[in-house]
Amino acid sequence: MNKIYDIIIIGGGPGGLSAAKSAAENGAKHILVLERDREVGGILQQCVHNGFGLHHFKEELTGPGYAQKCYDLVKDMDEVEISVDTMVLNIENKSDDKKIVTCVSPRNGLQKIEGRTVILTMGCRERTRGAIRIPGYRPAGVYTAGAAQRMVNMEGYLPGHKIVILGSGDIGLIMARRMSLEGCKVEAVLEICPFSNGLTRNIVQCLNDYDIPLYLSHTIVGIKGRDRVEGITVSNVDDSMRPIAGTEFDIECDTVLLSVGLIPENELSRELGVAIHPRTNGPVVDQHRETSIDGVFAAGNVVHVHDLVDFVSDEAEIAGKFAAIKATGNAKKATLDINVNAGDGINTCVPQHIRLTSGEDESVRLFMRAKSPQRKVTLHIKDGDGEVMKKPLAIVKPSEMIAVDIPAAKVKNIKSDITVSIEGAK
Repeated sequence: MNKIYDIIIIGGGPGGLSAAKSAAENGAKHILVLERDREVGGILQQCVHNGFGLHHFKEELTGPGYAQKCYDLVKDMDEVEISVDTMVLNIENKSDDKKIVTCVSPRNGLQKIEGRTVILTMGCRERTRGAIRIPGYRPAGVYTAGAAQRMVNMEGYLPGHKIVILGSGDIGLIMARRMSLEGCKVEAVLEICPFSNGLTRNIVQCLNDYDIPLYLSHTIVGIKGRDRVEGITVSNVDDSMRPIAGTEFDIECDTVLLSVGLIPENELSRELGVAIHPRTNGPVVDQHRETSIDGVFAAGNVVHVHDLVDFVSDEAEIAGKFAAIKATGNAKKATLDINVNAGDGINTCVPQHIRLTSGEDESVRLFMRAKSPQRKVTLHIKDGDGEVMKKPLAIVKPSEMIAVDIPAAKVKNIKSDITVSIEGAK
């Protein structure tokens, strides 16, 4: 533990690499990226489809192409050091400018590494069958959609031939297309909500273009088979998402793929004592992506689940910039802490705090998700004195992130907590 790093970044996906690039550009001299996989790039390595990078790089890329682009930006930087095959076990907060990261790797064994600041970019993991409690035996053939994606795209194995997908999240929709392209028959995609939880473009390109049926307000109430999946029993659900008796029907299949949500990977954050938001399941952060612990920043899917990797990179660049400012001792102390509350029609909003300093002149970007699909609505941002700003929106969906910038001139005028809400067209 001889060398002291300005910033230790935990996670070498697009968020970690983007944070490293931004930190180096903003004055950090010694940056260490720790990645537990055999190479950097995160989940993008198995996302061989295109559609990435349109916002951030202004070109359409595949997942590995986006990951390579992020790596290319930092690989020649003298300030950035990358350690792959390295698992972080623990983070200790010794003081505002001293963090100890304990990690282990085949090459270096057990290490304790000191850093002035830490950026958390661990991403998220998939919710499993156990989390949603599907009745039935435990036969072979039940996979999360991401596990099946890795099997097909990276390992070269097919999980099955007659597929049913539970959940219309983006990974599930993309795997419906992928399995069809591999010659499998996708019998159906089932969604417990009355609306899809995937991007509109994925509904069109992955289901409609391949004539794959989507059953809304349906769920699996039983899995048949002991050794291998032989079929499933499906039921319609009511407004409370409870199965409706008498609406059951069977679908013959040999594989069930689960696309039932993502969970931010925050075990390290909780052990460290970082405040976790109950709705996002990620750290509570301010507009600089600093958590409740001084000198610990977080960005990307570890904070809240994104639908576009471009937004992950944008958010990570913010965290990298202000972690560098903190590490180099140039951070200003906040004079006003404003809470950002999710109001009517809004499920989650990040950041949850805006910390203002005297003389600060910066805009603030809010990321939020609507509770339900709506058309022709108005987004309102209000403080105790009234309207801060409003923005008309043609359509909002829970599956598609809303990003709104509050201009610097308006941020300076905010004096109390703000509430973000959606109201229908008058």
